Amino acid sequence: MAKDASAEQQSKALLLKAKQGDMAAFEELILKHEKIVYNVALRMMNHSEDAKDISQEVFIKAYRSIANFDERSTFSTWIYRITVNTCIDEMRKRKGKQNLSLDNELEDEEGTWKQEVADGGDTPEESLIRKEEKNEITMALEAISEDYKTVFILRDVRGLSYEEISEITGLALGTVKSRISRARNHLKEEIFKIRERSGTDSRHKGRKEGENP
Repeated sequence: MAKDASAEQQSKALLLKAKQGDMAAFEELILKHEKIVYNVALRMMNHSEDAKDISQEVFIKAYRSIANFDERSTFSTWIYRITVNTCIDEMRKRKGKQNLSLDNELEDEEGTWKQEVADGGDTPEESLIRKEEKNEITMALEAISEDYKTVFILRDVRGLSYEEISEITGLALGTVKSRISRARNHLKEEIFKIRERSGTDSRHKGRKEGENP
């Protein structure tokens, strides 16, 4: 607890200096949050180069607005909000103009999101299904609306609380919970459609029921 309190005090001190125009303090704040910004942008944009571009845009926006930062919110929440809004703006500009490439690996400091993560007990078929499921989620996320995609990523990918998501998005807590539930349902529907089109649905059902191929 003491360590957390010390870290919070340090962040507040950096923030105060950054608001007063201290560039070194601002850069230190950005270093503490650059992975968060990049990972959110990566999940939402589905492309590493786009995520890098979005990250740079977020940092520029943050620098321009830091003097007016309202300290009733945390810096982390504020930078999340800027990142999410920047991604949504960019996705809406591009709507209908971009194609999803499954050859594009989603890389971050935790490794490749789409990479095959098989434990020693996986059979070749289980490994294939695991990889297919990741591809399905990637494709399904591209098919749902920006609003649903945002709350799903913040909750189920980044693991933020409902309260944090409410603060980041500006939505009421009840709306956040409802939208996350709907996002999950839409995602399931899209995955079902993908499996129907690709003919993999029966294989997934067989695996769940313990049937042999």
